[in-house]
Amino acid sequence: MTATHPTHGARDATGTHAGSAKRQWAGGLTVFAAVTLMIVGVLDILRGIMGIAEDDVFVTTQNYVFEFDLTAWGWTHLALGALAVLVSLGLVRDATWARVAGVTIAGLLIIANFLSLPYYPVWSVVMIAFSGFIIWALCVSRSGTHAER
Repeated sequence: MTATHPTHGARDATGTHAGSAKRQWAGGLTVFAAVTLMIVGVLDILRGIMGIAEDDVFVTTQNYVFEFDLTAWGWTHLALGALAVLVSLGLVRDATWARVAGVTIAGLLIIANFLSLPYYPVWSVVMIAFSGFIIWALCVSRSGTHAER
């Protein structure tokens, strides 16, 4: 009786290398994260400009525990958005630093949007969801040769 074990160059049912499918999946998730982070960054830049230019665009809630000056929040969102755009460019180039920075920036965006829930509630929830998908995509996939391990 002999046992057969898949070799390093094993092919899957479609005749392609099994490792290449994993690399494609990982590469696709990285591109997804890069594009989504770019969109989130641009939208956060626009949200920051709205907060800096006109505070009356946002609804103010009374007796909110985390009450902040909307102009300061505008600058915060502008800075986070600019960083998100820069990191997304690094993700397109598949840089390891960009993967770590992308998770960090997306986490900071979740916190910033949570704290600004009363001022722009629906948009904050949408941005929290997008940032969650970015974190998921960057943590689930490993790019390059590490995808096969």
